[in-house]
Order: sequence, then C-alpha cells, then structure tokens
Amino acid sequence: MTAAGAPEAAPSPVVELDDARFARRGLRLFLKRDDLVHPEIPGNKWRKLRHNIGPAREHGTLLTFGGAYSNHLRATAAAGDVFGFATIGVVRGEEHLPLNESLAYAESRGMRLAYMDRTTYRRKHEPDVVAALRERWGGFYLLPEGGSNALAVRGCAELGAESAGFDVVCCPCGTGGTLAGLAAGLPPGARALGFSVLKGGFMDAEVERLQSETYGERRGEWSVEHGFHFGGYARTSPELDAFIGDFAGRHGLVLDRVYTAKMMAGIVALAERGAFPAGTRVLAVITG
Repeated sequence: MTAAGAPEAAPSPVVELDDARFARRGLRLFLKRDDLVHPEIPGNKWRKLRHNIGPAREHGTLLTFGGAYSNHLRATAAAGDVFGFATIGVVRGEEHLPLNESLAYAESRGMRLAYMDRTTYRRKHEPDVVAALRERWGGFYLLPEGGSNALAVRGCAELGAESAGFDVVCCPCGTGGTLAGLAAGLPPGARALGFSVLKGGFMDAEVERLQSETYGERRGEWSVEHGFHFGGYARTSPELDAFIGDFAGRHGLVLDRVYTAKMMAGIVALAERGAFPAGTRVLAVITG
C-alpha cells in the first residue's frame, strides 16, 4: 500500500499485433493488456478502485450501484474481500433467484446485495435516496455506479502516463471515467479516443463533467466516437459477433462483447476509412 492507502500494481503489458488491415495503411496497432493488471480486479475496474480503497478502508464499508450483470459490482466485492472492507451492492430492479453468476460471485466475496426499483434507481444519487440508504445501512463510503468519481479519474490518469510513445490511445466508454483520466494523463502530442458503448450521445458531457470535477477544467486532447454501440449497452449484433470470431482467429484473443469488441470494431472501421494518417501508432486499451 502507498502512503495514501492506494495499493500498488505494476504497469500492464503492451503487445503489438500483426494485422494486415493496419499494415497496408502504414499503421501500427498495439494492445495495452490492462485486463492483466490485477488477477481479481482487472482493467479499468482496478484503475478506478485503486485510490478509492483507502477511503473505503477508513469508513469500513463501501456502498455502490450496478445492474444485475455489473462487472463493477463483481470487482468491488473482490476488492473489499482482498483489502479488508465491507461492501454493499445496490442492484437495479427486483431480486431474481437463483442469483446469476455475476451476483452470486459478488455475494460469495462478502457483498451484501440490496435491490432498488428502477424509478428510484434513476434518482440514486439524489439526497433523499442517499439519506434513506444511510438510514438503512448506517455509515458507508459512497461510490457512484461504474466507479467513476474524481479518485477514479486520477487512477485512470496513471493509465495515460503509462501510454507514452503512442499517437492515439483508445478505450471503450461506459461511464466516462476511463477516458477522462486517460486523456488527462497522456503526454503532449497524444490524443485519446473513446468509443461509447451506449446510445444517446451524452458521453462527451460526462467526460467533461468528470474532468471538471477532478481538475477544475477540461484536460488533454480527446474525443468520443458514438457510432459503434451496436444497438446500445450490452446489445450485440451478428456483425459484432462475426467481428469477435474473426479477431479471435487472427490474434487468439476473445474480446468482451460489451466493451472491448465494440472499441476494436470501431478502430478497424476507422482505419479502413483512412481516419488515421500513415505512420500513426494506435494503442487500444483492453480494459477487462
């Protein structure tokens, strides 16, 4: 643990891919295997949680939110078990038994699960809803859905600092925290490119809000691609499934269809459209 209470982790490895779709355009494609950064809390979940672990330990209990298949709830439960604090997961919607694999895993790591109707869940960070949660559960450290707060952005800025030497650094976007930090941490001359996995076109505003909350201003050169959500969050399509299979055949890596597959499909499509000048070194963050 560092003096501030944040556990240390070695930088994640970077590998170059031999991909003819990039080579014939004079591009080089690299993967940053952030999915390997921690054995139980992989990728951007580790980046976001790392600096939140100290405050959670001080409070003794962390409460956060997620859907029934939330990777954030899984990772938070594991972090509580590994680093010694209690966890409460507020799940969107009604309880369904038996628990699915994600929630069963979270519960097995000590997370107490609660359920919130969808109408209230949309207001989950409003004062009266938080007050009711505190009345029920007592004192806790509150972490937003997806783990994106100012401490999470600072954790993801370390990802940017690890990504020197590349022209464009790409990541998938769900709540905006990874892109907000990544862009802030990149060295001058590099730009960050996020691929929103949700419909709605609101991601730019979320990234800017998180940067303002963290730094008081917009930081770094960044933009968001909105055309590769393949129908919305956790949605897929035959086209995306075919891309996942093709990528696995080419490179031996099965991409996560919720996040990283959509990003990689977007990167390939942009490369084939000529969006990257010849000589560009593209780094794609595999967030786990």
